[in-house]
Amino acid sequence: MEKPRFAALGMDHRHIYGMSQGMIDAGAELAGWWTEGDPQPIEGFIKRFPEVRRAEDLETILSDPSIQLVLIACRPDKRADLAIKAMYAGKDVMVDKPGCISLDEVARLRDAVRETGRIWSVNFSERFEVPAVTVASNLVAEGAIGEVIHTTGLGPHRLNAPTRPDWFFDAASYGGILTDIASHQIEQFLHLTGNEDAEITLATVGNYANPDHPKFEDFGTLALRSGTAQGFIRVDWYTADALPNWGDGRLFITGTKGTIELRKYVDVDGRTGDNHLFLVTNDDCKHIDCSDAPLPYFHDLLVDMSARSETACPQSRTFRVCELAIQAQAMATRL
Repeated sequence: MEKPRFAALGMDHRHIYGMSQGMIDAGAELAGWWTEGDPQPIEGFIKRFPEVRRAEDLETILSDPSIQLVLIACRPDKRADLAIKAMYAGKDVMVDKPGCISLDEVARLRDAVRETGRIWSVNFSERFEVPAVTVASNLVAEGAIGEVIHTTGLGPHRLNAPTRPDWFFDAASYGGILTDIASHQIEQFLHLTGNEDAEITLATVGNYANPDHPKFEDFGTLALRSGTAQGFIRVDWYTADALPNWGDGRLFITGTKGTIELRKYVDVDGRTGDNHLFLVTNDDCKHIDCSDAPLPYFHDLLVDMSARSETACPQSRTFRVCELAIQAQAMATRL
């Protein structure tokens, strides 16, 4: 059986590295890549995948019937149009978050999925590329902490301002901090609480530390609820230089019979490595090293491409997460 073939489109964000490697690890073949211009992440992409050739133009990839999937990590305000073009060319699509930045784009993407039958999947990497979330998801599904009634998701990031392109500092280009980063935590809330819809009850954004970039937002919060569950999310660009990675991403899951805490990327001044899970129930109070847990998203997406199923992530949820993030951004009080 031949390997599924995919191509990478748009090198504007380094997330394209993990997206590509995840598909390769799942058994797919990277057949080529194309990007507009020469954005800075190209150098890292070529270093990681030196044997893969750059296509002369976009049409070379879209017209190749052997390429079944395209990965998109171009500038956020261009992702929806490129994804729609790819779907009408017969390709399934995995796009970096935010998959889109306006409700009009969501509507046009829905139309494209309905009319073409293609898959439009947003790679919410803070779940799909984090082994600790795989373990937490399994524990929740097994009922280890009872019914999940609350999640708290924290998404701090390091700014690295000198390495960022101009569009990164303009909310009109990247969608704003809630549309962008908080989409991760919204998806985790729906996934872990077993809900497919929610209501945003509070949203704030602000720019406290970057006055030289007045169109940028470096801080955001939101609250949401669905059924018996509630959630709180805080995202920011304040990771200080001493931290050994880009951010101390954390997830707290409160159930009726226990709690789970994830230190996804670092246990500050504690255990070495990443993917730490702390489980507290009536029977256990322990740390679980999740670093070797699987990442089923990429394999499941290949299954979905073959079976036309929705095991990686329900299509309706992907759309709803984008809508909720955009709605939160639109209603946010600017601090």
